[in-house]
Parts: sequence; structure tokens; C-alpha cells
Amino acid sequence: MKTVRVVLLLAILFGVSLPFSAQNEKASGLKAYSKGAKTPATPKAPAFGDVLLGGHGSVAEATRFLCEHSGGGDIVVLSASGRGDYNGEFHNACPENSVITFVIASEKGARVPAVAIKLKGAHAIFFSGGDQSNYVRYWSGTPVQEEINNAITRGVPIGGISAGLAIQGEFLFASFVDTVTSPQALANPYDPHVTLEREFLRIPYLKGVITDSHFSARERMGRSIVFMSRIVQDGWAEVAHGIGVDETTAVLVDANGRATVVGKNAAYFMTLNHKPERCVAGKPLTVSGVEVYKLRAGAQSKFDLASWSGNGGTTFQANVSDGKLTKTDQ
Repeated sequence: MKTVRVVLLLAILFGVSLPFSAQNEKASGLKAYSKGAKTPATPKAPAFGDVLLGGHGSVAEATRFLCEHSGGGDIVVLSASGRGDYNGEFHNACPENSVITFVIASEKGARVPAVAIKLKGAHAIFFSGGDQSNYVRYWSGTPVQEEINNAITRGVPIGGISAGLAIQGEFLFASFVDTVTSPQALANPYDPHVTLEREFLRIPYLKGVITDSHFSARERMGRSIVFMSRIVQDGWAEVAHGIGVDETTAVLVDANGRATVVGKNAAYFMTLNHKPERCVAGKPLTVSGVEVYKLRAGAQSKFDLASWSGNGGTTFQANVSDGKLTKTDQ
């Protein structure tokens, strides 16, 4: 076992692309895949930014945003499955960046020292899609969680797609008992599938926020309203905000909390500023007056997360009565 760990440490630090044999992968709980920079250059200091990708495909503007904010240097991709799926994209789009993907398949893998070392020197961090419950299970209380939050504090840009978006708010749907649909959640806000966690990552301007992906395609507004209702009902916050991002769409957030929507579809910025009328176990949800601000992708689509206000979009209300969702824009 010691030999495996030493070889893994050296391979990762010196940029050698793995995997090991199946036996060694199982023993370490970690695989790593790396690519050097196309045109290496002396890195500049990174500038904070955040990429919130709704899923079902990358968005070129989002990739460029992460590259530009990195200042060069290492892009570290974190995942729990796959085989370095984003290495090629970042290698081609970010010629001055090297990229390494860690596929962390256990808590043990999250404790391999080389991962923390790479995160300490990262110029950008990207969370891939998959199953967010694995990220919460494997990273919580480990150096991976600690070093991601340290990187955010020192101004390293981050981003994530689908599950990698779902983990970014102060509050998150952890998906410990599989996913949950809007009809399931609206019928019973305390359904066992509604597993919520908080304070996993500490990202500026996402305090008080829960995020959701594949928003319109999978009709997730209902479940996001349930998540916000639970947050307020359970006393986690007096006001809950939600950000829902459509597929092939991204919300790009700068260091001052100013957000731009890019890609093909829309993003939804939601607010619940009062307790729901009924949010109890075994009964359908009733909550009125959820404010929703919809922004379609485009140069004029702006939203200020600091003031929670936007321009270029449309405002409507969402209401739930006895588990039935209606919207005033319909």
C-alpha cells in the first residue's frame, strides 16, 4: 500500500497520466489524468470568478471565462467518475494552462496528499457532473474540502456543471437518496429523497443560495421552491434564494457578484422571504409569493447577486397551493 501511495504522489506531482491497475485504483480510491500546457507561459495571479453551468454540454463563453480568470497555471478538475473527460476541452481552449483531473472514488482518495498539494497551487478549479452525493460523502472533512475553500478565499476562480453546480451554494440538494422530482417534493417536502445539506463550500455571493441544474428541461422549479421552503421552515435562513440554470447555459459571476447569463437558454433567480403557509411532513406544500427573475442568455442579461436585482429580464411570481405549482407568467 505504501508503494502505491508513493508512486501515486510522484506521478501526480510530476504530471504523469495514470490510471494504475484496477487493483491499485481500488486501493487508492484515486485516478489522475493530466495534460501539459500547449504554450507554457509564466502564470499571472488568478482573479476570482464563478461559472455555474446548467448541464448537458459545455458553453464556450464559460470555458473562456475560467481560462481568462485563471491567469495561466494549473486547472484542477475534480470528479468521482470518468476518465479525464474535460482535459481535452481545457487543453484546447486554454493553451497557457496545464490541466489535471482527479477522479476521487472514496474518502480515502480525497486524503491522498498529492491532491491537496495540487489544489494549493491551483489557478482554477472545476467540478464535473455526475452524482453530487459522492462529492459530499467523499470530500467532507477532508483536505479536499479544506483546500477548495482556501483557494476560493485567496481568489482562485471556480466552476462546475450539473452536479458540480449543485454543490456550490451555501445550501445544497445532496441527493443522498437518489434524485427527487418536482411532483415528489411538492407532494411531501419532507420526502426521504429531499436531502439538504449546508456550508459545504464557502463561495462569495452564494451565501443564502441553493442552486439547481437542468432547470427547465427537467421541470425543476417546483423542487427548488420546496428546497427554499425547507430552508426557511427549518430555520436555516430567514430568506432563501435559488438559482436555476438551464441546459447549455451558464451564469458567470465576477468578484463583485455581478452575473451574466451566456449560452442558449435562461437562468432563474428566485426568492422566498417568508415562511411557507404549510410545509410539514406528509402533506403537500403550500407557499405563495415566490419571486422569480428570469434572464435569457445575452449581452444585456445582467444580475447583481449582492443586491439580488437584475436588468434585461422578466419578473413573475410562483405560487404553490396544495402541491400544485402555478406561475403568473403563464
